[in-house]
Amino acid sequence: MLTSPDLLDTLETSLPEHRERLFPPTETLSMFLAQALKPDRSCQGIVDDAAVKRLIHGLPHCSTNTGAYCKARKRLPLETVTRMVRHTGRLICAKGSDTWLWRRRRVPLVDGTTVTLPDTQANQTAYPQQRGQKPGLNFPICRIVGVTCLSSGAVLDAVGTKAKASGEQALLWTLLDIFESGDVMLWDAFYGTYFLLAELRSRGVVALFEQQGMRKRSTDFQVGKKLGIKDHLIRLTKPKIRRNG
Repeated sequence: MLTSPDLLDTLETSLPEHRERLFPPTETLSMFLAQALKPDRSCQGIVDDAAVKRLIHGLPHCSTNTGAYCKARKRLPLETVTRMVRHTGRLICAKGSDTWLWRRRRVPLVDGTTVTLPDTQANQTAYPQQRGQKPGLNFPICRIVGVTCLSSGAVLDAVGTKAKASGEQALLWTLLDIFESGDVMLWDAFYGTYFLLAELRSRGVVALFEQQGMRKRSTDFQVGKKLGIKDHLIRLTKPKIRRNG
């Protein structure tokens, strides 16, 4: 599938310069995907499968030692995997049936989540612990915001963060270019902010979300009163409270 006409050009342009070894990037990526989908996700299992396939197709025998495959997987650029995810997501969405759309409109779903990472010193340094965690305890956490297609279920894009202060709102702003005019963006109440809605409206994107529990049932963002010449500047941090005594 990776060498099919739909994927080959994007894959070839994203691969780095490499030598034709036992596990070139395309073969390594194919094995990595198969490894993730197998019930037995061990490196030994996927290397054994590759060795059997080589014999079936009349290729020279290769060692079943996992060292070469593990090194090849480490050399696989993250950008290659990222570009292929985005490309396949757009491809699946574009080839979907029009009957899957809502009133002929594409509906992207936005949501955030977190994933835990291996408790290594490198991860602890790159992904600082949350404020609620005690130093040295719990696994490092990476916050992710993703966009999926409602009609096909394909992932259109996703972004993660290493910065401790980057929330889901900030991550979503980096993904706005994937939305197209006419899209109906569906999200939860967390994302319903004035600035984000104004930006989406300027792009021709409709946003649908639930109101936050503390707000009224409906909010008219066009109603407001300007109190000063600098009212367009919004203080993002909480003001310090001066305590007497």
